[in-house]
Amino acid sequence: MNDIRKFLIPAIIFASTTVIFLTQALYSPDQMVLASSEVPELELEPIDQPAGLLIQVESGKTDCSIPARYPQEILQWCQPIEQYAQYYGLDPKLIAAVMLQESGGNPDAYSKSGAVGLMQVMPRDGMAAEFMCINGPCFSARPSMEELFDPYFNIDFGTGLLSGLISRYGSLREGLRAYGPMDRGYYYSDLVLEIYESYQD
Repeated sequence: MNDIRKFLIPAIIFASTTVIFLTQALYSPDQMVLASSEVPELELEPIDQPAGLLIQVESGKTDCSIPARYPQEILQWCQPIEQYAQYYGLDPKLIAAVMLQESGGNPDAYSKSGAVGLMQVMPRDGMAAEFMCINGPCFSARPSMEELFDPYFNIDFGTGLLSGLISRYGSLREGLRAYGPMDRGYYYSDLVLEIYESYQD
C-alpha cells in the first residue's frame, strides 16, 4: 500500500499542476485582451427568435439601404430586414416590397385566410390549420401564430421561405408566385415586382 502511495501522490500533484498551468495558458488576460481588440466594438442587441439564427441587430444604426420613400411603417423594420436579407442572400429592397404588399408594416396583421404578421406567413394553427393537402394539413410543419406575431421571427421565417422558393423554382417571379396566394397566380408576383421596381433609387 505504501508503494502505491509513493507513486500516486506525486502523480496527483503533477496532474493538478498541469491542469492549473494549461488553464492559465489558455485563458491568460493577455490573450483575452488581444482577442477582444481584434473585434470592432458594436452595440448589439440579440434577437430573441426561436429560429435559432445567430443574428444580432445593431442598435443606433442609422444608415439604411431601403429607399427613404418607403412608408415609415416599413422603414422602422430596416435593420432586421437588412440582417435577414443578407443572411438568406436576398435584396433588402425586395423584402421591403413584399412586406409593403403583405402587411403594410403592421406586425399584428392577420388576413382572412389566416396569414400572420409582417410577411403574412401561414401558420400551423388558427384558420390556416383548416387548409388540407393530400397528406393532411398543408401547414403542419410551419411555426405557430404566437411565434409569427413576433416581428423578428416573422421577418426571419418569411425571408427564409421566400429565398427557398426562389431557389426551388429558379427565378424571382416564380418564387414570388409560389410565396403569394395560391389562387392569384402571377398577379401577386407581378404586383410585388412592380413595387420593388417603383421604389428603386
